[in-house]
Amino acid sequence: QVQLVESGGGLVQPGGSLRLSCAASGFTFNGYTIGWFRQAPGKEREGVSCISTGGGTTYYADSVKGRFTISRDNAKATVYLQLNSLKLEDTAVYYCATRSHRCGFTWATDSGYDYWGQGTQVTVSS
Repeated sequence: QVQLVESGGGLVQPGGSLRLSCAASGFTFNGYTIGWFRQAPGKEREGVSCISTGGGTTYYADSVKGRFTISRDNAKATVYLQLNSLKLEDTAVYYCATRSHRCGFTWATDSGYDYWGQGTQVTVSS
């Protein structure tokens, strides 16, 4: 049974940092690309980042480039998303998801992902 469990969210002030984790089980983790998405209240879900199976290729949304860093530890079956220089507009529920093919130019389209976690709330507020 495929499971993705996100953690690490919380309340942080603008300019602060958080590290999100996505712990996976029930499938061959190193055979899957992983994406991070987020959804703010009243907005559509948007792609944040994507990482290849080996971790050597990464993609970022323009809105987070230079501030967020995606990484993975295949031995621990975990993907991380380091969030730095957080802004009010980063407030959202963050989700990780599996993708059976490479990130590619469609990485930010959520229909290309198979399994999703339950999400972790990130709130940026002063």
